[in-house]
Amino acid sequence: MAVGYFASPIGLLEVRGDRDEVTSIRFVARAEEAADTAADAVHICLRQLEEYFQGKRTAFQVPLKRTGTPFQRQVWSRVETVPFGRTAVYRDIAASLGRAGAVRAVGSANGQNRFAIVIPCHRIIGSDGSLRGYAWELWRKEWLLHHERRVTGSFLS
Repeated sequence: MAVGYFASPIGLLEVRGDRDEVTSIRFVARAEEAADTAADAVHICLRQLEEYFQGKRTAFQVPLKRTGTPFQRQVWSRVETVPFGRTAVYRDIAASLGRAGAVRAVGSANGQNRFAIVIPCHRIIGSDGSLRGYAWELWRKEWLLHHERRVTGSFLS
């Protein structure tokens, strides 16, 4: 298992994985072990994160090792379809999965996302347009949304 770190404008990102897949991308307070970015997937992910923060990348092609319940994986797959610079609401994600009453379950699944930024759970907002829940703190969610809107020149959801 390899680990690499990327110092983003909103905090240190830790990327874990092996040669073939990334197993997690998360914000951490500090590097807890020496970086070993020899694994291909970790190296690819670090490069793409850098491009994202530079405004040069709007979509990721990172091989992810997805684990979770079938419902969580459905939610994450749907969240990945929300375009860069845009937002969607929890209710619409639930409805698109044929589970209109599962709004809280969608929020819970989003909270279990282990792939910060790459699975863009930061793009999911409340139906009233408010920012709700983000495992890595709401100020980061707000920053990421502003960053994407700056890159695209879009100020509407």
